[in-house]
Amino acid sequence: MSQGSPGDWAPLGPYPRTPTPPKPFRHELHLSRLQRVKFCLLGALLAPIRVLLAFIVLFLLWPFAWLQVAGLTEEQLQEPITGWRKTVCHHGVLGLSRLLFFLLGFLRIRVRGQRASRLQAPVLVAAPHSTFFDPIVLLPCDLPKVVSRAENLSVPVIGALLRFNQAILVSRHDPASRRRVVEEVRRRATSGGKWPQDTTSWAWRGPGVLKVLWLTASQPCSIVDVEFLPVYRPSPEESRDPTLYANNVQRVMAQALGIPATECEFVESLPVIVVGRLKVALEPQLWELGKVLRKAGLSPGCVDAGTEPGRSRRISQEEFAKQLRLSDSQTAAGAFSYFQQDADGLVDFRDVALALAALSGGRSLEELTRLAFELFAEEPEEQAEEQAKGPGRLLYKDGFSTILHLLLGSPRPAARTLHAELCQAGARQGLSLCEFQDFSLHDPLHGKLFSTYLRPSQTPPASSPGSTTALANGTVQAPKQKGD
Repeated sequence: MSQGSPGDWAPLGPYPRTPTPPKPFRHELHLSRLQRVKFCLLGALLAPIRVLLAFIVLFLLWPFAWLQVAGLTEEQLQEPITGWRKTVCHHGVLGLSRLLFFLLGFLRIRVRGQRASRLQAPVLVAAPHSTFFDPIVLLPCDLPKVVSRAENLSVPVIGALLRFNQAILVSRHDPASRRRVVEEVRRRATSGGKWPQDTTSWAWRGPGVLKVLWLTASQPCSIVDVEFLPVYRPSPEESRDPTLYANNVQRVMAQALGIPATECEFVESLPVIVVGRLKVALEPQLWELGKVLRKAGLSPGCVDAGTEPGRSRRISQEEFAKQLRLSDSQTAAGAFSYFQQDADGLVDFRDVALALAALSGGRSLEELTRLAFELFAEEPEEQAEEQAKGPGRLLYKDGFSTILHLLLGSPRPAARTLHAELCQAGARQGLSLCEFQDFSLHDPLHGKLFSTYLRPSQTPPASSPGSTTALANGTVQAPKQKGD
Protein backbone atom coordinates (compact mmCIF):
# COMPACT_ATOMS: atom_id res chain seq x y z
CA MET A 1 0.00 0.00 0.00
CA SER A 2 1.56 3.23 -1.08
CA GLN A 3 0.94 6.79 0.02
CA GLY A 4 1.19 8.23 -3.48
CA SER A 5 2.94 11.41 -4.54
CA PRO A 6 1.69 14.94 -3.94
CA GLY A 7 1.82 15.74 -7.63
CA ASP A 8 -1.02 13.58 -8.87
CA TRP A 9 -3.63 16.32 -8.76
CA ALA A 10 -3.85 20.01 -8.08
CA PRO A 11 -6.26 22.84 -8.93
CA LEU A 12 -6.09 24.18 -12.46
CA GLY A 13 -4.72 27.49 -11.21
CA PRO A 14 -1.19 28.20 -9.90
CA TYR A 15 -2.04 27.46 -6.29
CA PRO A 16 0.05 25.67 -3.66
CA ARG A 17 -0.30 21.91 -3.50
CA THR A 18 -1.10 19.91 -0.42
CA PRO A 19 -0.42 16.23 0.25
CA THR A 20 -2.71 13.79 -1.54
CA PRO A 21 -4.70 11.33 0.56
CA PRO A 22 -3.29 7.84 1.11
CA LYS A 23 -4.01 5.43 -1.75
CA PRO A 24 -4.08 1.86 -0.43
CA PHE A 25 -5.81 0.58 -3.59
CA ARG A 26 -3.25 2.07 -5.96
CA HIS A 27 0.18 0.58 -6.67
CA GLU A 28 2.60 3.15 -8.05
CA LEU A 29 6.07 2.66 -9.53
CA HIS A 30 8.75 5.32 -9.30
CA LEU A 31 11.86 4.39 -11.30
CA SER A 32 15.19 6.17 -11.03
CA ARG A 33 17.12 7.22 -14.12
CA LEU A 34 19.55 4.32 -13.65
CA GLN A 35 16.68 1.85 -13.42
CA ARG A 36 15.14 3.25 -16.59
CA VAL A 37 18.43 2.78 -18.47
CA LYS A 38 18.77 -0.76 -17.14
CA PHE A 39 15.25 -1.68 -18.19
CA CYS A 40 15.79 -0.24 -21.65
CA LEU A 41 18.97 -2.24 -22.23
CA LEU A 42 17.82 -5.52 -20.69
CA GLY A 43 14.35 -5.09 -22.11
CA ALA A 44 15.67 -5.07 -25.66
CA LEU A 45 17.52 -8.36 -25.02
CA LEU A 46 15.41 -10.38 -22.59
CA ALA A 47 11.83 -9.14 -22.81
CA PRO A 48 10.97 -10.08 -26.44
CA ILE A 49 12.25 -13.66 -26.09
CA ARG A 50 10.66 -14.21 -22.70
CA VAL A 51 7.30 -12.77 -23.69
CA LEU A 52 7.19 -14.85 -26.88
CA LEU A 53 7.95 -18.11 -25.04
CA ALA A 54 5.48 -17.24 -22.28
CA PHE A 55 2.68 -16.65 -24.79
CA ILE A 56 3.38 -20.02 -26.41
CA VAL A 57 3.03 -21.74 -23.02
CA LEU A 58 -0.06 -19.66 -22.24
CA PHE A 59 -1.80 -20.96 -25.34
CA LEU A 60 -0.68 -24.52 -24.49
CA LEU A 61 -2.63 -24.13 -21.26
CA TRP A 62 -5.89 -23.62 -23.14
CA PRO A 63 -6.47 -27.29 -24.21
CA PHE A 64 -6.09 -28.50 -20.61
CA ALA A 65 -8.40 -25.79 -19.30
CA TRP A 66 -10.99 -26.53 -22.00
CA LEU A 67 -10.81 -30.30 -21.53
CA GLN A 68 -11.66 -30.13 -17.82
CA VAL A 69 -15.01 -28.37 -18.38
CA ALA A 70 -15.90 -29.63 -21.89
CA GLY A 71 -19.34 -31.23 -22.02
CA LEU A 72 -20.26 -30.37 -18.44
CA THR A 73 -23.52 -28.58 -17.67
CA GLU A 74 -23.86 -25.54 -15.42
CA GLU A 75 -25.37 -27.76 -12.73
CA GLN A 76 -22.35 -30.10 -12.85
CA LEU A 77 -19.99 -27.12 -12.60
CA GLN A 78 -21.62 -26.14 -9.31
CA GLU A 79 -19.87 -29.12 -7.72
CA PRO A 80 -16.12 -29.94 -7.54
CA ILE A 81 -14.75 -31.75 -10.60
CA THR A 82 -13.35 -35.20 -9.87
CA GLY A 83 -12.02 -38.22 -11.75
CA TRP A 84 -9.67 -38.22 -14.70
CA ARG A 85 -10.51 -34.63 -15.59
CA LYS A 86 -9.24 -33.47 -12.24
CA THR A 87 -6.11 -35.63 -12.33
CA VAL A 88 -4.94 -34.94 -15.88
CA CYS A 89 -5.99 -31.35 -16.33
CA HIS A 90 -5.07 -30.13 -12.86
CA HIS A 91 -1.49 -31.40 -13.02
CA GLY A 92 -1.13 -30.23 -16.63
CA VAL A 93 -2.20 -26.69 -15.81
CA LEU A 94 -0.10 -26.61 -12.64
CA GLY A 95 3.09 -27.70 -14.45
CA LEU A 96 2.61 -25.39 -17.44
CA SER A 97 1.78 -22.45 -15.14
CA ARG A 98 5.04 -22.89 -13.27
CA LEU A 99 6.88 -23.05 -16.61
CA LEU A 100 5.16 -19.88 -17.78
CA PHE A 101 6.26 -17.88 -14.73
CA PHE A 102 9.76 -19.37 -14.98
CA LEU A 103 10.09 -18.15 -18.56
CA LEU A 104 9.04 -14.66 -17.47
CA GLY A 105 11.90 -14.55 -14.97
CA PHE A 106 10.33 -15.92 -11.79
CA LEU A 107 13.13 -18.40 -11.24
CA ARG A 108 12.35 -19.15 -7.62
CA ILE A 109 9.33 -19.19 -5.31
CA ARG A 110 10.39 -19.16 -1.66
CA VAL A 111 7.78 -20.47 0.78
CA ARG A 112 7.78 -19.73 4.48
CA GLY A 113 5.39 -21.26 6.96
CA GLN A 114 3.10 -24.20 6.29
CA ARG A 115 -0.15 -24.14 4.36
CA ALA A 116 -3.11 -25.34 6.40
CA SER A 117 -5.36 -28.05 5.04
CA ARG A 118 -8.72 -27.22 3.49
CA LEU A 119 -10.45 -28.51 6.61
CA GLN A 120 -8.40 -26.22 8.87
CA ALA A 121 -8.71 -23.14 6.64
CA PRO A 122 -11.20 -23.42 3.77
CA VAL A 123 -10.54 -19.77 2.77
CA LEU A 124 -7.15 -18.27 1.96
CA VAL A 125 -6.72 -14.49 1.82
CA ALA A 126 -3.75 -13.22 -0.19
CA ALA A 127 -2.37 -9.69 0.09
CA PRO A 128 -1.30 -7.28 -1.17
CA HIS A 129 -2.70 -7.63 -4.69
CA SER A 130 -0.83 -5.14 -6.89
CA THR A 131 -0.32 -6.62 -10.38
CA PHE A 132 -1.72 -9.30 -12.67
CA PHE A 133 1.36 -11.46 -11.90
CA ASP A 134 0.07 -12.04 -8.37
CA PRO A 135 -1.69 -15.32 -9.35
CA ILE A 136 1.76 -16.89 -8.96
CA VAL A 137 0.73 -17.32 -5.32
CA LEU A 138 -1.71 -20.01 -6.51
CA LEU A 139 1.14 -22.37 -7.40
CA PRO A 140 2.39 -23.17 -3.88
CA CYS A 141 -1.28 -23.33 -2.83
CA ASP A 142 -2.00 -26.13 -5.38
CA LEU A 143 -4.32 -23.98 -7.54
CA PRO A 144 -7.12 -23.10 -5.11
CA LYS A 145 -10.37 -21.65 -6.43
CA VAL A 146 -10.25 -17.88 -6.82
CA VAL A 147 -12.52 -14.84 -6.67
CA SER A 148 -12.02 -12.80 -9.83
CA ARG A 149 -13.56 -9.94 -11.76
CA ALA A 150 -16.39 -11.00 -14.02
CA GLU A 151 -14.84 -8.94 -16.83
CA ASN A 152 -11.88 -11.33 -16.95
CA LEU A 153 -14.16 -14.09 -18.24
CA SER A 154 -14.19 -12.48 -21.70
CA VAL A 155 -10.38 -12.32 -21.97
CA PRO A 156 -9.01 -14.99 -24.36
CA VAL A 157 -7.32 -17.94 -22.60
CA ILE A 158 -7.69 -16.19 -19.21
CA GLY A 159 -11.44 -16.77 -19.39
CA ALA A 160 -10.88 -20.45 -20.14
CA LEU A 161 -8.54 -20.73 -17.15
CA LEU A 162 -11.15 -19.13 -14.89
CA ARG A 163 -13.76 -21.65 -16.05
CA PHE A 164 -11.21 -24.43 -15.45
CA ASN A 165 -10.68 -23.04 -11.96
CA GLN A 166 -14.43 -22.81 -11.31
CA ALA A 167 -13.74 -19.30 -10.12
CA ILE A 168 -16.27 -17.19 -8.24
CA LEU A 169 -16.91 -14.10 -10.34
CA VAL A 170 -17.66 -10.66 -8.91
CA SER A 171 -18.82 -7.59 -10.80
CA ARG A 172 -17.72 -4.22 -9.44
CA HIS A 173 -20.63 -2.56 -11.25
CA ASP A 174 -23.34 -4.70 -9.66
CA PRO A 175 -23.92 -4.03 -5.94
CA ALA A 176 -25.76 -7.37 -5.57
CA SER A 177 -22.76 -9.24 -6.98
CA ARG A 178 -20.78 -8.97 -3.75
CA ARG A 179 -23.62 -10.52 -1.77
CA ARG A 180 -23.79 -13.47 -4.17
CA VAL A 181 -20.03 -13.93 -3.90
CA VAL A 182 -20.22 -14.02 -0.11
CA GLU A 183 -22.98 -16.60 -0.27
CA GLU A 184 -21.02 -18.80 -2.70
CA VAL A 185 -17.82 -18.57 -0.64
CA ARG A 186 -19.81 -19.51 2.44
CA ARG A 187 -21.35 -22.49 0.62
CA ARG A 188 -17.97 -23.80 -0.46
CA ALA A 189 -16.25 -23.05 2.83
CA THR A 190 -18.83 -25.04 4.79
CA SER A 191 -18.71 -28.08 2.49
CA GLY A 192 -16.50 -30.00 4.91
CA GLY A 193 -13.43 -29.99 2.65
CA LYS A 194 -15.38 -31.04 -0.42
CA TRP A 195 -14.20 -27.95 -2.33
CA PRO A 196 -10.55 -26.94 -2.68
CA GLN A 197 -9.55 -23.84 -0.76
CA ASP A 198 -10.82 -20.50 -2.06
CA THR A 199 -8.46 -17.54 -2.26
CA THR A 200 -9.48 -13.90 -2.36
CA SER A 201 -7.58 -10.66 -2.93
CA TRP A 202 -8.34 -7.18 -4.21
CA ALA A 203 -6.72 -4.26 -5.97
CA TRP A 204 -8.06 -1.10 -7.54
CA ARG A 205 -5.50 0.53 -9.79
CA GLY A 206 -1.91 -0.07 -10.68
CA PRO A 207 0.54 -0.06 -13.60
CA GLY A 208 -0.83 -1.18 -16.94
CA VAL A 209 -0.49 -4.73 -18.23
CA LEU A 210 2.10 -3.93 -20.88
CA LYS A 211 4.24 -1.89 -18.48
CA VAL A 212 4.27 -4.60 -15.83
CA LEU A 213 4.92 -7.31 -18.41
CA TRP A 214 7.84 -5.43 -19.98
CA LEU A 215 9.48 -4.39 -16.70
CA THR A 216 9.19 -7.88 -15.21
CA ALA A 217 10.51 -9.62 -18.30
CA SER A 218 13.45 -7.19 -18.32
CA GLN A 219 14.61 -8.33 -14.88
CA PRO A 220 17.40 -10.93 -14.92
CA CYS A 221 15.74 -12.77 -12.05
CA SER A 222 12.59 -12.29 -9.97
CA ILE A 223 12.16 -14.08 -6.64
CA VAL A 224 8.74 -14.41 -5.01
CA ASP A 225 8.28 -14.86 -1.26
CA VAL A 226 5.07 -16.54 -0.12
CA GLU A 227 4.45 -16.69 3.62
CA PHE A 228 1.68 -18.77 5.17
CA LEU A 229 0.52 -17.31 8.48
CA PRO A 230 -1.03 -19.48 11.21
CA VAL A 231 -4.76 -20.05 10.93
CA TYR A 232 -6.66 -17.21 12.54
CA ARG A 233 -9.54 -18.68 14.49
CA PRO A 234 -12.30 -16.28 15.58
CA SER A 235 -12.89 -15.58 19.25
CA PRO A 236 -16.46 -15.66 20.65
CA GLU A 237 -16.67 -11.88 20.18
CA GLU A 238 -15.42 -12.14 16.59
CA SER A 239 -17.89 -14.94 15.85
CA ARG A 240 -20.70 -12.56 16.81
CA ASP A 241 -19.19 -9.61 14.92
CA PRO A 242 -17.85 -10.51 11.43
CA THR A 243 -16.57 -6.95 10.93
CA LEU A 244 -14.41 -7.22 14.04
CA TYR A 245 -13.08 -10.58 12.82
CA ALA A 246 -12.24 -9.16 9.37
CA ASN A 247 -10.54 -6.10 10.87
CA ASN A 248 -8.40 -8.24 13.16
CA VAL A 249 -7.39 -10.56 10.32
CA GLN A 250 -6.44 -7.51 8.29
CA ARG A 251 -4.37 -6.16 11.17
CA VAL A 252 -2.46 -9.44 11.57
CA MET A 253 -1.67 -9.55 7.84
CA ALA A 254 -0.60 -5.90 7.83
CA GLN A 255 1.78 -6.54 10.72
CA ALA A 256 3.31 -9.49 8.90
CA LEU A 257 3.80 -7.34 5.80
CA GLY A 258 5.16 -4.40 7.77
CA ILE A 259 2.59 -1.96 6.38
CA PRO A 260 -0.23 0.02 8.03
CA ALA A 261 -3.81 -1.22 7.96
CA THR A 262 -6.58 1.03 6.67
CA GLU A 263 -10.34 1.18 7.20
CA CYS A 264 -11.19 1.00 3.51
CA GLU A 265 -14.11 -0.70 1.83
CA PHE A 266 -15.91 -0.79 -1.50
CA VAL A 267 -19.21 1.08 -1.90
CA GLU A 268 -20.93 1.07 -5.28
CA SER A 269 -17.73 -0.26 -6.89
CA LEU A 270 -15.64 2.63 -5.51
CA PRO A 271 -13.03 2.36 -2.72
CA VAL A 272 -13.96 4.52 0.27
CA ILE A 273 -12.53 5.12 3.71
CA VAL A 274 -14.51 5.68 6.89
CA VAL A 275 -13.67 8.94 8.64
CA GLY A 276 -15.70 9.57 11.77
CA ARG A 277 -19.37 9.23 10.79
CA LEU A 278 -18.73 9.72 7.09
CA LYS A 279 -17.50 7.63 4.18
CA VAL A 280 -15.33 9.44 1.64
CA ALA A 281 -13.83 8.27 -1.63
CA LEU A 282 -10.10 7.65 -1.77
CA GLU A 283 -10.07 9.37 -5.14
CA PRO A 284 -13.20 11.52 -5.69
CA GLN A 285 -14.40 11.76 -9.26
CA LEU A 286 -13.96 15.51 -8.95
CA TRP A 287 -10.22 14.96 -9.30
CA GLU A 288 -10.69 12.88 -12.44
CA LEU A 289 -12.97 15.56 -13.86
CA GLY A 290 -10.25 18.12 -13.20
CA LYS A 291 -7.79 16.03 -15.20
CA VAL A 292 -10.21 15.78 -18.12
CA LEU A 293 -10.84 19.53 -18.18
CA ARG A 294 -7.18 20.35 -17.74
CA LYS A 295 -6.32 18.09 -20.68
CA ALA A 296 -8.92 19.92 -22.75
CA GLY A 297 -7.28 23.23 -21.87
CA LEU A 298 -10.31 24.51 -19.95
CA SER A 299 -10.06 26.83 -16.97
CA PRO A 300 -13.18 26.29 -14.82
CA GLY A 301 -12.87 29.76 -13.34
CA CYS A 302 -13.63 31.26 -16.75
CA VAL A 303 -16.94 29.41 -17.16
CA ASP A 304 -20.13 31.32 -16.39
CA ALA A 305 -22.19 29.02 -14.16
CA GLY A 306 -25.42 30.84 -14.95
CA THR A 307 -27.46 28.91 -12.38
CA GLU A 308 -30.07 30.24 -9.97
CA PRO A 309 -29.47 29.37 -6.29
CA GLY A 310 -31.90 26.82 -4.89
CA ARG A 311 -33.43 25.93 -8.26
CA SER A 312 -32.62 22.94 -10.41
CA ARG A 313 -31.88 23.50 -14.08
CA ARG A 314 -31.56 20.32 -16.11
CA ILE A 315 -29.26 20.38 -19.12
CA SER A 316 -28.39 17.92 -21.86
CA GLN A 317 -24.93 16.89 -22.99
CA GLU A 318 -25.10 19.35 -25.90
CA GLU A 319 -25.93 22.25 -23.55
CA PHE A 320 -23.20 21.07 -21.18
CA ALA A 321 -20.59 21.12 -23.96
CA LYS A 322 -21.73 24.56 -25.09
CA GLN A 323 -21.68 26.00 -21.57
CA LEU A 324 -18.17 24.66 -20.90
CA ARG A 325 -16.96 25.52 -24.42
CA LEU A 326 -15.91 21.94 -25.13
CA SER A 327 -15.60 21.45 -28.88
CA ASP A 328 -14.47 17.82 -28.78
CA SER A 329 -17.52 15.55 -28.44
CA GLN A 330 -15.56 12.72 -26.82
CA THR A 331 -14.16 15.05 -24.15
CA ALA A 332 -17.61 16.50 -23.54
CA ALA A 333 -19.13 13.02 -23.16
CA GLY A 334 -16.39 12.00 -20.73
CA ALA A 335 -16.84 15.10 -18.58
CA PHE A 336 -20.64 14.83 -18.70
CA SER A 337 -20.50 11.24 -17.42
CA TYR A 338 -19.06 12.41 -14.08
CA PHE A 339 -22.45 13.86 -13.08
CA GLN A 340 -25.57 11.97 -12.04
CA GLN A 341 -28.08 11.77 -14.86
CA ASP A 342 -31.84 11.39 -14.62
CA ALA A 343 -34.03 9.06 -16.69
CA ASP A 344 -33.92 11.50 -19.62
CA GLY A 345 -30.11 11.69 -19.60
CA LEU A 346 -30.05 15.23 -18.15
CA VAL A 347 -27.92 16.57 -15.29
CA ASP A 348 -28.56 19.30 -12.75
CA PHE A 349 -26.42 22.27 -13.70
CA ARG A 350 -26.04 23.16 -10.02
CA ASP A 351 -23.83 20.06 -9.77
CA VAL A 352 -21.72 21.36 -12.64
CA ALA A 353 -21.49 24.85 -11.15
CA LEU A 354 -20.30 23.56 -7.77
CA ALA A 355 -17.74 21.21 -9.34
CA LEU A 356 -16.32 24.00 -11.50
CA ALA A 357 -16.13 26.33 -8.52
CA ALA A 358 -14.23 23.71 -6.51
CA LEU A 359 -11.82 23.01 -9.38
CA SER A 360 -11.12 26.67 -10.15
CA GLY A 361 -9.26 27.17 -6.88
CA GLY A 362 -10.40 30.80 -6.83
CA ARG A 363 -12.47 30.58 -3.65
CA SER A 364 -11.61 30.01 -0.03
CA LEU A 365 -13.27 27.13 1.79
CA GLU A 366 -15.69 29.52 3.46
CA GLU A 367 -16.72 31.00 0.11
CA LEU A 368 -17.00 27.57 -1.50
CA THR A 369 -19.18 26.11 1.27
CA ARG A 370 -21.36 29.22 1.18
CA LEU A 371 -21.80 28.79 -2.57
CA ALA A 372 -22.66 25.11 -2.10
CA PHE A 373 -25.28 26.03 0.47
CA GLU A 374 -26.77 28.76 -1.73
CA LEU A 375 -27.01 26.39 -4.69
CA PHE A 376 -28.78 23.54 -2.89
CA ALA A 377 -30.58 25.09 0.10
CA GLU A 378 -34.37 25.39 -0.12
CA GLU A 379 -37.11 27.39 1.53
CA PRO A 380 -38.80 25.29 4.25
CA GLU A 381 -42.51 24.67 3.89
CA GLU A 382 -43.33 26.35 7.20
CA GLN A 383 -41.56 29.48 5.95
CA ALA A 384 -44.48 30.29 3.64
CA GLU A 385 -46.88 30.45 6.56
CA GLU A 386 -44.79 32.57 8.87
CA GLN A 387 -42.19 34.60 6.96
CA ALA A 388 -41.05 36.73 9.90
CA LYS A 389 -40.22 33.87 12.24
CA GLY A 390 -39.09 31.32 9.68
CA PRO A 391 -35.62 29.74 9.99
CA GLY A 392 -34.56 30.86 6.50
CA ARG A 393 -33.34 28.59 3.73
CA LEU A 394 -32.23 25.14 4.85
CA LEU A 395 -30.05 22.42 3.41
CA TYR A 396 -32.04 19.19 3.26
CA LYS A 397 -30.74 15.65 2.92
CA ASP A 398 -30.79 15.52 -0.89
CA GLY A 399 -28.82 18.75 -1.27
CA PHE A 400 -26.44 17.78 1.55
CA SER A 401 -25.76 14.36 0.03
CA THR A 402 -25.21 15.91 -3.41
CA ILE A 403 -22.63 18.38 -2.03
CA LEU A 404 -20.70 15.67 -0.19
CA HIS A 405 -20.88 13.33 -3.16
CA LEU A 406 -19.50 15.99 -5.51
CA LEU A 407 -16.79 17.39 -3.27
CA LEU A 408 -15.70 14.36 -1.22
CA GLY A 409 -16.98 11.44 -3.26
CA SER A 410 -19.15 10.27 -0.35
CA PRO A 411 -21.82 7.68 -1.22
CA ARG A 412 -25.21 9.38 -1.12
CA PRO A 413 -26.84 6.92 1.33
CA ALA A 414 -24.00 7.43 3.84
CA ALA A 415 -24.26 11.22 3.47
CA ARG A 416 -28.02 11.13 4.05
CA THR A 417 -27.50 9.10 7.22
CA LEU A 418 -25.00 11.65 8.49
CA HIS A 419 -27.41 14.48 7.64
CA ALA A 420 -30.10 12.83 9.77
CA GLU A 421 -27.65 12.59 12.68
CA LEU A 422 -26.67 16.25 12.36
CA CYS A 423 -30.34 17.28 12.36
CA GLN A 424 -31.15 15.32 15.51
CA ALA A 425 -29.88 18.15 17.72
CA GLY A 426 -32.58 20.50 16.38
CA ALA A 427 -36.25 20.26 15.57
CA ARG A 428 -35.78 21.03 11.87
CA GLN A 429 -35.23 18.62 9.00
CA GLY A 430 -32.50 20.74 7.44
CA LEU A 431 -29.25 22.56 8.24
CA SER A 432 -28.79 26.31 8.28
CA LEU A 433 -25.78 27.94 6.67
CA CYS A 434 -24.15 28.35 10.06
CA GLU A 435 -24.71 24.69 10.94
CA PHE A 436 -23.42 23.48 7.56
CA GLN A 437 -20.26 25.57 7.82
CA ASP A 438 -19.71 24.47 11.41
CA PHE A 439 -19.70 20.91 10.09
CA SER A 440 -17.59 21.51 6.96
CA LEU A 441 -15.11 24.08 8.34
CA HIS A 442 -14.91 23.79 12.10
CA ASP A 443 -15.64 20.16 12.88
CA PRO A 444 -12.38 18.75 14.33
CA LEU A 445 -12.53 15.69 12.05
CA HIS A 446 -14.66 16.42 9.00
CA GLY A 447 -13.27 19.93 8.56
CA LYS A 448 -9.89 18.36 7.80
CA LEU A 449 -11.50 16.39 5.00
CA PHE A 450 -12.78 19.48 3.25
CA SER A 451 -9.46 21.31 3.57
CA THR A 452 -7.55 18.29 2.23
CA TYR A 453 -9.80 17.20 -0.60
CA LEU A 454 -10.67 20.64 -1.93
CA ARG A 455 -7.18 22.20 -1.71
CA PRO A 456 -8.24 25.79 -1.08
CA SER A 457 -6.33 28.54 -2.84
CA GLN A 458 -5.91 30.49 0.38
CA THR A 459 -4.09 28.96 3.31
CA PRO A 460 -6.08 29.24 6.55
CA PRO A 461 -4.64 31.71 9.06
CA ALA A 462 -3.93 28.91 11.53
CA SER A 463 -1.55 27.25 9.07
CA SER A 464 2.09 28.00 9.41
CA PRO A 465 5.40 26.45 8.36
CA GLY A 466 5.49 24.57 11.62
CA SER A 467 1.89 23.44 11.71
CA THR A 468 0.53 19.98 11.00
CA THR A 469 -1.15 18.82 7.82
CA ALA A 470 -4.44 16.92 7.84
CA LEU A 471 -4.66 13.82 5.71
CA ALA A 472 -7.81 12.37 4.22
CA ASN A 473 -8.02 9.57 6.75
CA GLY A 474 -8.32 12.06 9.60
CA THR A 475 -4.77 11.60 10.82
CA VAL A 476 -2.25 14.38 11.15
CA GLN A 477 1.09 14.46 9.39
CA ALA A 478 3.95 16.17 11.17
CA PRO A 479 5.73 18.91 9.17
CA LYS A 480 9.06 18.14 7.59
CA GLN A 481 12.16 19.75 9.01
CA LYS A 482 14.34 21.90 6.85
CA GLY A 483 16.90 19.17 6.58
CA ASP A 484 14.41 16.57 5.26
